[in-house]
Amino acid sequence: MLQFNFLAILVAAIVPLIIGFIWYNPKVAGIAWMKASGMTEEKMKGSNVIMIFVLTIILSFLISFFMQFLTIHQFGASGMIGGDESHATPSYFAFMKEYGMVYRSFGHGALHGFLAVFFFVFPIFAINSMFERKSWKYVFINVTFWAITLMIMGGIICGWYAADGFNWVTQK
Repeated sequence: MLQFNFLAILVAAIVPLIIGFIWYNPKVAGIAWMKASGMTEEKMKGSNVIMIFVLTIILSFLISFFMQFLTIHQFGASGMIGGDESHATPSYFAFMKEYGMVYRSFGHGALHGFLAVFFFVFPIFAINSMFERKSWKYVFINVTFWAITLMIMGGIICGWYAADGFNWVTQK
């Protein structure tokens, strides 16, 4: 049975905060984002920052947990047997022996992180932003943040599958 690497999930859950500190810094995209979003220094000072960070970590953990199902193809095989190997046929074990670690790398996880942004995050963000009358600049600032973030998260989760190993590229 495929095991969850909770350490990888926890590390990946911190990525949105780290990338957010960098991306939304005034020297990177922070000033442009503030203008495009209508955010002001006063609004930022009037918020409960601790609650925002706590909720961000919780929500980022949910994203990290789900990313493993997007990036690790072997969960599909496990799902076909209901996740319980006692119900598996010999063909499942033969499949897992042959393909159990195929496409388990940082690069492959990053690819699926990008695909998640392109096919889910971008359309959802764009639709909401159009109805909120936000600019395309606002959309692209935020979607680029999520592209970088989900690519790194996906890479960590897909490539770090064992306590003693991390794979940057797919094994041959």
